[in-house]
Amino acid sequence: MAPGLTKEYKLFNRIYYEIKPAIPRSLQITLRRLLIHLAKRRYRGIWPIDEKASVRPKNWKGWPDNKKFALVLTHDVETTKGEDRCLELMKFEKNAGFKTAFYFVPGRVWKSAEIIPELKKNGFEVGVHGLFHDGRLFVSRAKFRERAVFINRFLSKWEAAGFRAECMHHNLDWIGDLNIQYDASTFDVDPFEPQSDGMTTIFPFIVERPDTGKRYVELPYTLPQDFMLFVIMREKNINIWKKKLDWIVANGGMALVITHPDYMNFEGNRRAMDEYPVHLYEEFLAYIKYKYGNLFWHALPSEMADYWASNYLASSSNLDNNSRNIFPGDKND
Repeated sequence: MAPGLTKEYKLFNRIYYEIKPAIPRSLQITLRRLLIHLAKRRYRGIWPIDEKASVRPKNWKGWPDNKKFALVLTHDVETTKGEDRCLELMKFEKNAGFKTAFYFVPGRVWKSAEIIPELKKNGFEVGVHGLFHDGRLFVSRAKFRERAVFINRFLSKWEAAGFRAECMHHNLDWIGDLNIQYDASTFDVDPFEPQSDGMTTIFPFIVERPDTGKRYVELPYTLPQDFMLFVIMREKNINIWKKKLDWIVANGGMALVITHPDYMNFEGNRRAMDEYPVHLYEEFLAYIKYKYGNLFWHALPSEMADYWASNYLASSSNLDNNSRNIFPGDKND
Protein backbone atom coordinates (compact mmCIF):
# COMPACT_ATOMS: atom_id res chain seq x y z
CA MET A 1 0.00 0.00 0.00
CA ALA A 2 1.02 3.63 -0.32
CA PRO A 3 3.03 5.19 2.50
CA GLY A 4 0.99 6.60 5.36
CA LEU A 5 -2.23 4.66 4.86
CA THR A 6 -4.19 4.36 8.08
CA LYS A 7 -5.27 0.95 9.35
CA GLU A 8 -8.88 2.01 8.87
CA TYR A 9 -8.31 2.92 5.24
CA LYS A 10 -6.46 -0.34 4.57
CA LEU A 11 -9.28 -2.35 6.12
CA PHE A 12 -11.98 -0.41 4.26
CA ASN A 13 -10.09 -0.82 0.99
CA ARG A 14 -9.54 -4.56 1.44
CA ILE A 15 -13.14 -5.27 2.45
CA TYR A 16 -14.51 -3.16 -0.40
CA TYR A 17 -12.59 -5.03 -3.10
CA GLU A 18 -13.48 -8.40 -1.58
CA ILE A 19 -17.22 -7.75 -1.72
CA LYS A 20 -17.23 -5.53 -4.82
CA PRO A 21 -18.61 -8.20 -7.23
CA ALA A 22 -21.77 -8.48 -5.14
CA ILE A 23 -22.37 -4.71 -4.88
CA PRO A 24 -24.69 -2.88 -7.33
CA ARG A 25 -22.80 -0.50 -9.62
CA SER A 26 -24.33 2.65 -8.15
CA LEU A 27 -23.39 1.59 -4.64
CA GLN A 28 -19.86 0.70 -5.80
CA ILE A 29 -19.37 4.25 -7.02
CA THR A 30 -20.84 5.74 -3.86
CA LEU A 31 -18.51 3.65 -1.70
CA ARG A 32 -15.48 4.55 -3.85
CA ARG A 33 -16.35 8.22 -3.51
CA LEU A 34 -16.50 7.85 0.27
CA LEU A 35 -13.22 5.91 0.28
CA ILE A 36 -11.42 8.54 -1.77
CA HIS A 37 -12.90 11.39 0.28
CA LEU A 38 -11.40 9.81 3.40
CA ALA A 39 -7.99 9.40 1.80
CA LYS A 40 -7.54 12.39 -0.55
CA ARG A 41 -6.45 14.92 2.06
CA ARG A 42 -3.72 12.63 3.36
CA TYR A 43 -2.03 12.40 -0.05
CA ARG A 44 -1.85 16.05 -1.04
CA GLY A 45 1.93 15.85 -0.80
CA ILE A 46 2.37 13.02 -3.31
CA TRP A 47 -0.74 13.04 -5.52
CA PRO A 48 -1.07 13.84 -8.33
CA ILE A 49 2.63 14.78 -8.25
CA ASP A 50 5.33 12.91 -6.40
CA GLU A 51 8.53 14.90 -6.87
CA LYS A 52 10.64 11.77 -6.36
CA ALA A 53 9.24 10.36 -9.61
CA SER A 54 11.10 12.93 -11.70
CA VAL A 55 14.55 11.30 -11.38
CA ARG A 56 15.83 10.49 -14.85
CA PRO A 57 17.16 7.03 -15.76
CA LYS A 58 20.85 6.30 -15.58
CA ASN A 59 22.65 7.25 -18.82
CA TRP A 60 19.59 9.18 -19.97
CA LYS A 61 19.66 9.60 -23.77
CA GLY A 62 16.63 11.82 -24.20
CA TRP A 63 13.65 11.30 -26.49
CA PRO A 64 13.80 10.79 -30.28
CA ASP A 65 14.47 13.94 -32.33
CA ASN A 66 15.36 15.77 -29.10
CA LYS A 67 11.70 16.15 -28.16
CA LYS A 68 10.97 17.69 -24.77
CA PHE A 69 8.72 14.88 -23.52
CA ALA A 70 6.90 11.76 -24.68
CA LEU A 71 3.15 11.25 -25.04
CA VAL A 72 1.38 7.87 -24.95
CA LEU A 73 -2.43 7.67 -25.12
CA THR A 74 -4.25 4.46 -24.14
CA HIS A 75 -7.81 3.25 -23.62
CA ASP A 76 -9.16 0.34 -21.59
CA VAL A 77 -12.36 -1.11 -23.07
CA GLU A 78 -14.28 -3.04 -20.43
CA THR A 79 -17.91 -3.32 -21.54
CA THR A 80 -20.02 -3.63 -24.68
CA LYS A 81 -20.91 0.04 -24.23
CA GLY A 82 -17.23 0.83 -24.47
CA GLU A 83 -16.85 -1.35 -27.57
CA ASP A 84 -19.69 0.54 -29.26
CA ARG A 85 -17.79 3.80 -28.78
CA CYS A 86 -14.34 2.65 -29.93
CA LEU A 87 -14.58 3.51 -33.60
CA GLU A 88 -16.16 6.92 -32.96
CA LEU A 89 -13.35 7.70 -30.54
CA MET A 90 -10.79 6.44 -33.03
CA LYS A 91 -12.15 8.70 -35.78
CA PHE A 92 -12.02 11.76 -33.53
CA GLU A 93 -8.45 11.04 -32.44
CA LYS A 94 -7.28 10.37 -35.98
CA ASN A 95 -8.81 13.61 -37.22
CA ALA A 96 -7.14 15.46 -34.35
CA GLY A 97 -3.76 13.98 -35.30
CA PHE A 98 -3.37 11.46 -32.48
CA LYS A 99 -2.86 7.70 -32.37
CA THR A 100 -3.74 5.51 -29.41
CA ALA A 101 -3.84 1.97 -28.08
CA PHE A 102 -7.04 0.12 -27.14
CA TYR A 103 -6.88 -2.73 -24.60
CA PHE A 104 -9.70 -5.27 -24.70
CA VAL A 105 -10.85 -7.84 -22.13
CA PRO A 106 -10.88 -11.23 -23.95
CA GLY A 107 -13.59 -12.68 -21.71
CA ARG A 108 -15.88 -9.71 -22.32
CA VAL A 109 -15.16 -8.81 -25.94
CA TRP A 110 -18.01 -9.64 -28.30
CA LYS A 111 -17.28 -7.41 -31.28
CA SER A 112 -13.52 -7.79 -31.64
CA ALA A 113 -13.82 -9.32 -35.11
CA GLU A 114 -15.10 -6.02 -36.50
CA ILE A 115 -13.41 -3.50 -34.19
CA ILE A 116 -9.81 -4.72 -33.96
CA PRO A 117 -9.10 -4.91 -37.71
CA GLU A 118 -10.52 -1.43 -38.20
CA LEU A 119 -8.35 0.00 -35.42
CA LYS A 120 -5.23 -1.60 -36.84
CA LYS A 121 -6.03 -0.51 -40.40
CA ASN A 122 -6.06 3.08 -39.16
CA GLY A 123 -2.69 2.81 -37.42
CA PHE A 124 -3.96 2.27 -33.90
CA GLU A 125 -2.70 -0.41 -31.51
CA VAL A 126 -4.52 -3.26 -29.76
CA GLY A 127 -3.55 -4.88 -26.47
CA VAL A 128 -4.94 -7.42 -23.99
CA HIS A 129 -6.58 -6.19 -20.77
CA GLY A 130 -6.66 -9.03 -18.23
CA LEU A 131 -8.81 -12.02 -19.12
CA PHE A 132 -12.21 -11.68 -17.40
CA HIS A 133 -11.74 -8.40 -15.49
CA ASP A 134 -12.89 -10.08 -12.30
CA GLY A 135 -10.02 -9.02 -10.04
CA ARG A 136 -8.82 -12.61 -9.58
CA LEU A 137 -5.90 -12.78 -11.99
CA PHE A 138 -3.30 -12.64 -9.20
CA VAL A 139 -5.17 -14.53 -6.50
CA SER A 140 -2.57 -17.34 -6.64
CA ARG A 141 0.41 -18.43 -8.70
CA ALA A 142 -1.50 -21.42 -10.01
CA LYS A 143 -4.46 -19.26 -11.06
CA PHE A 144 -2.18 -16.84 -12.90
CA ARG A 145 -0.38 -19.64 -14.76
CA GLU A 146 -3.71 -21.12 -15.78
CA ARG A 147 -5.00 -17.81 -17.13
CA ALA A 148 -1.66 -16.90 -18.70
CA VAL A 149 -2.16 -19.74 -21.20
CA PHE A 150 -5.36 -18.10 -22.49
CA ILE A 151 -3.95 -14.57 -22.33
CA ASN A 152 -1.02 -15.67 -24.49
CA ARG A 153 -3.45 -17.12 -27.01
CA PHE A 154 -5.19 -13.76 -27.36
CA LEU A 155 -1.89 -11.90 -27.51
CA SER A 156 -1.03 -14.11 -30.47
CA LYS A 157 -4.48 -13.96 -32.07
CA TRP A 158 -4.62 -10.17 -31.92
CA GLU A 159 -0.91 -9.81 -32.73
CA ALA A 160 -0.64 -7.69 -29.60
CA ALA A 161 2.68 -6.61 -28.11
CA GLY A 162 1.34 -5.45 -24.76
CA PHE A 163 -0.73 -6.34 -21.73
CA ARG A 164 -2.49 -4.47 -18.94
CA ALA A 165 -4.05 -6.20 -15.94
CA GLU A 166 -7.49 -5.28 -14.68
CA CYS A 167 -7.79 -2.86 -11.73
CA MET A 168 -4.06 -2.12 -12.13
CA HIS A 169 -3.25 -5.25 -10.12
CA HIS A 170 0.30 -6.37 -10.81
CA ASN A 171 2.99 -8.85 -9.99
CA LEU A 172 5.84 -8.01 -12.32
CA ASP A 173 7.49 -11.39 -11.79
CA TRP A 174 4.42 -13.39 -12.79
CA ILE A 175 3.63 -11.08 -15.70
CA GLY A 176 6.91 -12.35 -17.15
CA ASP A 177 5.01 -15.56 -18.00
CA LEU A 178 3.28 -13.65 -20.78
CA ASN A 179 4.62 -13.41 -24.32
CA ILE A 180 4.84 -9.63 -24.31
CA GLN A 181 7.10 -6.83 -25.39
CA TYR A 182 5.72 -4.57 -22.66
CA ASP A 183 3.35 -4.42 -19.71
CA ALA A 184 1.31 -1.38 -18.66
CA SER A 185 -0.18 -2.43 -15.31
CA THR A 186 1.52 0.10 -13.01
CA PHE A 187 1.67 3.83 -12.32
CA ASP A 188 4.07 6.43 -10.97
CA VAL A 189 1.82 7.34 -8.04
CA ASP A 190 -1.82 6.55 -7.36
CA PRO A 191 -2.60 5.92 -3.69
CA PHE A 192 -6.28 5.39 -4.54
CA GLU A 193 -5.77 2.17 -6.48
CA PRO A 194 -6.51 -1.15 -4.70
CA GLN A 195 -2.85 -2.16 -5.07
CA SER A 196 -1.38 1.25 -4.52
CA ASP A 197 2.38 0.62 -4.68
CA GLY A 198 3.54 3.18 -7.21
CA MET A 199 6.71 2.78 -9.23
CA THR A 200 7.79 6.36 -8.38
CA THR A 201 8.97 7.15 -11.90
CA ILE A 202 7.60 9.03 -14.90
CA PHE A 203 9.82 6.99 -17.21
CA PRO A 204 9.54 3.45 -18.56
CA PHE A 205 11.80 0.82 -17.05
CA ILE A 206 12.96 -2.69 -17.83
CA VAL A 207 11.79 -5.65 -15.76
CA GLU A 208 14.07 -8.65 -15.55
CA ARG A 209 12.87 -11.95 -14.11
CA PRO A 210 15.43 -13.23 -11.62
CA ASP A 211 14.80 -16.89 -12.44
CA THR A 212 14.94 -16.82 -16.25
CA GLY A 213 16.57 -13.50 -17.09
CA LYS A 214 13.63 -12.72 -19.37
CA ARG A 215 13.03 -9.00 -19.78
CA TYR A 216 10.20 -6.76 -20.88
CA VAL A 217 9.50 -3.03 -20.73
CA GLU A 218 7.14 -1.64 -18.08
CA LEU A 219 5.11 1.46 -18.98
CA PRO A 220 3.58 3.09 -15.89
CA TYR A 221 0.70 5.49 -16.36
CA THR A 222 1.68 8.95 -15.19
CA LEU A 223 -1.57 10.93 -15.45
CA PRO A 224 -4.63 10.13 -13.28
CA GLN A 225 -7.23 7.90 -14.88
CA ASP A 226 -10.39 9.53 -16.24
CA PHE A 227 -12.66 7.36 -14.08
CA MET A 228 -10.95 8.53 -10.90
CA LEU A 229 -10.98 12.20 -11.85
CA PHE A 230 -14.37 12.66 -13.43
CA VAL A 231 -16.55 9.89 -11.99
CA ILE A 232 -15.20 9.25 -8.49
CA MET A 233 -13.79 12.70 -7.65
CA ARG A 234 -16.38 14.44 -9.85
CA GLU A 235 -13.93 16.99 -11.22
CA LYS A 236 -15.62 19.39 -13.64
CA ASN A 237 -12.52 20.47 -15.53
CA ILE A 238 -9.12 19.14 -16.65
CA ASN A 239 -7.01 21.26 -14.29
CA ILE A 240 -5.44 18.23 -12.57
CA TRP A 241 -4.50 16.71 -15.92
CA LYS A 242 -2.99 20.03 -17.02
CA LYS A 243 -1.06 20.50 -13.80
CA LYS A 244 0.41 17.00 -13.93
CA LEU A 245 1.19 17.20 -17.65
CA ASP A 246 3.01 20.52 -17.21
CA TRP A 247 5.10 18.98 -14.43
CA ILE A 248 5.95 15.93 -16.57
CA VAL A 249 6.97 18.22 -19.43
CA ALA A 250 9.17 20.29 -17.12
CA ASN A 251 10.94 17.09 -16.08
CA GLY A 252 11.17 15.59 -19.57
CA GLY A 253 9.18 12.48 -18.71
CA MET A 254 6.59 10.24 -20.33
CA ALA A 255 2.98 11.41 -20.16
CA LEU A 256 0.93 8.21 -20.34
CA VAL A 257 -2.80 8.38 -19.72
CA ILE A 258 -5.55 5.74 -19.47
CA THR A 259 -9.07 6.68 -20.50
CA HIS A 260 -12.17 4.53 -21.01
CA PRO A 261 -14.67 4.89 -23.84
CA ASP A 262 -17.06 3.04 -21.48
CA TYR A 263 -17.30 6.19 -19.34
CA MET A 264 -17.26 8.84 -22.07
CA ASN A 265 -20.63 10.31 -22.92
CA PHE A 266 -20.65 11.22 -26.62
CA GLU A 267 -24.34 12.03 -26.94
CA GLY A 268 -24.49 15.09 -24.68
CA ASN A 269 -27.73 13.86 -23.13
CA ARG A 270 -28.36 12.82 -19.55
CA ARG A 271 -25.28 10.94 -18.35
CA ALA A 272 -25.20 7.75 -16.38
CA MET A 273 -23.66 7.84 -12.91
CA ASP A 274 -20.43 6.36 -14.26
CA GLU A 275 -20.06 8.68 -17.27
CA TYR A 276 -18.45 12.05 -17.96
CA PRO A 277 -18.73 14.36 -21.01
CA VAL A 278 -16.27 13.40 -23.74
CA HIS A 279 -15.43 17.07 -24.27
CA LEU A 280 -13.14 16.87 -21.22
CA TYR A 281 -10.90 14.41 -23.06
CA GLU A 282 -11.15 16.49 -26.23
CA GLU A 283 -10.09 19.56 -24.25
CA PHE A 284 -7.08 17.69 -22.93
CA LEU A 285 -5.89 16.76 -26.41
CA ALA A 286 -6.48 20.33 -27.58
CA TYR A 287 -4.44 21.62 -24.62
CA ILE A 288 -1.53 19.36 -25.56
CA LYS A 289 -1.51 20.58 -29.15
CA TYR A 290 -2.04 24.25 -28.28
CA LYS A 291 0.57 24.49 -25.53
CA TYR A 292 3.21 22.04 -26.71
CA GLY A 293 2.87 21.95 -30.49
CA ASN A 294 5.66 19.79 -31.88
CA LEU A 295 7.65 19.56 -28.62
CA PHE A 296 6.54 16.01 -27.84
CA TRP A 297 7.34 12.58 -29.22
CA HIS A 298 3.95 10.97 -29.76
CA ALA A 299 4.34 7.19 -29.58
CA LEU A 300 2.20 4.10 -29.45
CA PRO A 301 3.03 1.90 -26.45
CA SER A 302 4.80 -0.66 -28.66
CA GLU A 303 6.91 2.13 -30.18
CA MET A 304 7.82 3.34 -26.72
CA ALA A 305 8.77 -0.20 -25.69
CA ASP A 306 10.90 -0.58 -28.86
CA TYR A 307 12.71 2.65 -28.11
CA TRP A 308 13.32 1.79 -24.47
CA ALA A 309 14.53 -1.73 -25.20
CA SER A 310 16.86 -0.45 -27.91
CA ASN A 311 18.41 2.14 -25.62
CA TYR A 312 18.39 0.49 -22.21
CA LEU A 313 18.17 -3.27 -22.66
CA ALA A 314 21.48 -4.08 -24.31
CA SER A 315 23.90 -2.65 -21.77
CA SER A 316 24.08 -4.54 -18.50
CA SER A 317 25.59 -1.42 -16.93
CA ASN A 318 22.14 0.19 -17.14
CA LEU A 319 20.39 -2.48 -15.13
CA ASP A 320 20.94 -0.88 -11.74
CA ASN A 321 18.72 2.11 -12.47
CA ASN A 322 16.82 1.24 -15.64
CA SER A 323 15.49 -2.21 -14.81
CA ARG A 324 13.89 -3.86 -11.84
CA ASN A 325 13.88 -7.30 -10.34
CA ILE A 326 11.91 -6.36 -7.24
CA PHE A 327 8.25 -7.25 -7.68
CA PRO A 328 5.74 -5.26 -5.61
CA GLY A 329 2.95 -7.79 -6.07
CA ASP A 330 4.69 -11.03 -5.15
CA LYS A 331 2.97 -11.42 -1.80
CA ASN A 332 0.12 -13.19 -3.61
CA ASP A 333 1.71 -16.64 -3.24
